[in-house]
Amino acid sequence: MANVCEPLTLAKDVKRSIELLEKLQMSGEVPATKLAALQKVLQSDFLNAVREVYEHVYETVDIQGSLDVRASATAKATIAAFAASEGHAHPRVVELPKTDEGLGFNVMGGKEQNSPIYISRIIPGGVADRHGGLKRGDQLLSVNGVSVEGENHEKAVEL
Repeated sequence: MANVCEPLTLAKDVKRSIELLEKLQMSGEVPATKLAALQKVLQSDFLNAVREVYEHVYETVDIQGSLDVRASATAKATIAAFAASEGHAHPRVVELPKTDEGLGFNVMGGKEQNSPIYISRIIPGGVADRHGGLKRGDQLLSVNGVSVEGENHEKAVEL
């Protein structure tokens, strides 16, 4: 894993994975079709794009904690970035009735992580799930008319 000071590059890891897959293919211990499919994914433009976004997020988002915590938070932010790029590209108003069970979604990010606040999970059967207007990866801009852009995670949760 990369040190906090050095840039993260996963290209060597992907290349090494492909080399090991080729050795496995030659050994004949694992069905070649499954290994070929995995190798195709590792060499795909899609994985390359995901890797580039992950590396960019890793380098730009200030996440405190161990390297494992940083890698996990980066993975979640990368997923959120891809999820947010699908479907709704423009801000929209979504009104949810607040109930005793809350709004039915979890958020991640915030000023302390140098990251916007994103919806990390829609709780199955919750208000947001039943309403259908929100999805994982949506960025939260305001709650009840109060902006949460540039705010701490706690403030978004309190609202």
